[in-house]
Amino acid sequence: MKASEFREMTQAEIESALHDLKEELFSLRFQKAKGNLQNPMRFKQIGKDIARLKTVLTEKEKEGDKEKG
Repeated sequence: MKASEFREMTQAEIESALHDLKEELFSLRFQKAKGNLQNPMRFKQIGKDIARLKTVLTEKEKEGDKEKG
């Protein structure tokens, strides 16, 4: 997904998506250890999506701080 799509999500949705991606990454690590990994490029995709989600989450938290302060 693109960062613009993540920015349209609520903070709870972002946290949920982040949790889902981390679970998928965990599952991929097991598949790799077993030797039956289907799509090794998925590691890179998930890593980038996790980074994007964390960035957007940080932006939203900073926006909330500016509104309070």
